[in-house]
Parts: sequence; structure tokens; C-alpha cells
Amino acid sequence: MNADQLRSQQDREIASQLMQHAEVKRVNDWIEKKEEEGPVGTRRRLLATSVRLSRTMAPWLHDMADECIDLLGVKIPLELYVYSSPTYNAACVKPEEGRLFIMFSSSLLEAFEGPELRFVLGHELGHHLYGHHDIPIGYLLQGKARPNPKLALQLTTWSRYAEISADRAGARCAQDLEGVARSLFKLASGLSGSLVNFNIDEFMQQVDEMQSADAEPGQGAPTEDWFMTHPFSPLRVKALKLFDQSELARDGGKSVTELEAGVQVLMTLMEPSYLEGRTDAAESMRRLLFAGSIAVANANGDVSDREIAVFEKFFGKRAFSEELNLEKLSQDLPDRIEQVNAVTTVAQRMQIIRDLCTVARADGKTSAAECAEVESIAQALEIQPMFVSQAMALEIDLD
Repeated sequence: MNADQLRSQQDREIASQLMQHAEVKRVNDWIEKKEEEGPVGTRRRLLATSVRLSRTMAPWLHDMADECIDLLGVKIPLELYVYSSPTYNAACVKPEEGRLFIMFSSSLLEAFEGPELRFVLGHELGHHLYGHHDIPIGYLLQGKARPNPKLALQLTTWSRYAEISADRAGARCAQDLEGVARSLFKLASGLSGSLVNFNIDEFMQQVDEMQSADAEPGQGAPTEDWFMTHPFSPLRVKALKLFDQSELARDGGKSVTELEAGVQVLMTLMEPSYLEGRTDAAESMRRLLFAGSIAVANANGDVSDREIAVFEKFFGKRAFSEELNLEKLSQDLPDRIEQVNAVTTVAQRMQIIRDLCTVARADGKTSAAECAEVESIAQALEIQPMFVSQAMALEIDLD
């Protein structure tokens, strides 16, 4: 299988959009002019601050790298470096003069072994393979001229999907889900594994608890999540478990469409809530959720007490009343959908669908009419039907 097939759909699509953004183009043009003046000195700095691990010094590490390069089809000379640090870390540095550089902290090389280290190697090679260095996220988010909030959120959303792509490349190299999970556990905890008994199911339980909290109407990811460039580690394991169960990893596995929809549901856990936002996009999303929730709740011709309770958790007590014109709200749906499509990203529209699924599940079951209503709104928002299925079954399918 071509390793490019492992790349996350959202990584690919959002990266394509970002590469056309005026601010991204401006920074890339500046970088290109700098590079035309000569090498930026990456290798010189590595040689001065790190130790290059030659094949003679670390044959076992080079053998691992050779295996990963072969599995992923990477075609560029590779140099490996180690630097002194008590923190587990690794990085792939943008190529210079036809060479690719991968750096490891000393503590990581000493604590990671076998599939754990192959995962790290494959992950870093994946960043190069999928062109992630082409989007200068560091310059854009940490430079003197900070991007506007919309671009910043799009960059961090893309970065999280880029990590999902790199994780899949790492998993392809490790070929051991338990080893991959141990690697992510060590990165998240800072523990070598000798002090605790690692349990993959209990590690992923943290995601279930995040989902349980976020499933409450009106709850969104906390502000500190919005600009995180990496997904929460147990969430990454959950996403990799979906990958491991897909046709990309095994014969007869779930389709790529199912895989991508499941990952997208997980990623919405880290997107900002629109319920209290003051932007035009947030207001448009709330207006659609209001009308859409009524349409879904009334799909069977009767709005239940539980559905009213969920609706009022979104919009406040007494937001639902007999005076609401349900027919008029239903007629307004196309206009509200059109407005949302004009001012939001796909990730934002997915949040609306996820919340509409919460309304549909309010009674503890979902009728065919409710599913059809949510699917109709999703189609108008250009969201795949499979995302609706995954969001409806979130609590049972992702365990």
C-alpha cells in the first residue's frame, strides 16, 4: 500500500486550503527568499548542539530507520541526532541540501524500545512524507505579527490532523498497537513504564470521560484546547485504534470513510464551543442549532419532555414554549444552513451535527425520522452521512 493513502483526509483538505491562504503564501515567499540566499544553517546548528549518531555508533537505530524508510517509501538521505534532555521528545527538521534530519532526546532513546521507537521514527518520517513542513505554522503562530483568530484556529485544527497522519505512518512502522499506545503513554506521562503497569484500555478511558463531559448540552472544549497543535494523547490512541480496525491496516477492516468519520467525531472534542461565541459564525451556528434542534425533536410529530430538557440545556430555561412556531422554524432551515455554509469551516459544521445527534438521542433511542432529519441537515452542510452515523453511535462504537 502506498503510504500516501494513510494520510488523514482532513489533513490533506485543510492543508490544501491553507496553502492558498494569503498570509501563508506571504510567509512561504519570505522563507523561500531566505533559502535562496543559502542554507539556513540547520545542519550546522545540529552539529554544534547535538551528537550525530552514525551507523557505526548506533547500528540498531539505523536498522530501525531503514525498515521505516522502506515501509513508507521515503526517498531522501537521513541523518539521526541525539541531544541531552530529561524530556521525551523527537522532531523531524525540514530538509536542507537534500538531507532530512531527525532529532531524539537522550531520555527518549534510553526509555523507548522496539515498536515504541519504530512508532516515533515512523511518526517523524510521516511529517516529511506528507509535506507538513510546507505550512510554516511556527512562523505564523509565534512570529511578531500574529494571525487573526480564524486563521490561528484553522492552523491548530490542521496541525492536530497532521499529527493523526503522522501517527498512522508511525503505526505502519511499529505494526504493534500495544507498542504504539505505550509510546504515547510514555510521551504523555513522562514515565519510563517501570513504575506503573500500563493498560491500554484504562489509558483510553480518559477519552470516554472527555466524551461523557462534552456530551452534556452546552459543554464545549475548554479554551486551552482550542490552540493545542497536538491531540490529547489518549485521543490519539483512540484514533489509532480506529485506524487499526480499518482496511488501511487489515484485510476486511472498516472502510476509509468510516475511519475518517470516526476520527472527525473525536477531533470535535478539541474544537471551541460556538454556544457562547460572539462572532458572526458562532451566531449563525447557534441560529441553525436552534431551528435544527426543533426540527429533529419534532421529526416524529411530537416533542418529548426529554427533548425539551436537552434543548433548554443548550439555550436556557424556558427557551422552549408552546408559542414557538415550529413550522416557521422548519421553513427557515435552508436560509440558516446557507448562512452557516458561508461563514464556517467544515470542522465547525461538524459540531452542529454532533449537537443535533445529542438532541436525537435525548429519549435514549433514535427514530428513523430523527436520523433522516439530521442526515438531511448534514447533507446540506456538506457533511458525510457516515459522520452522522458515527456521532449517533459515539458512546458505543468508540469503546
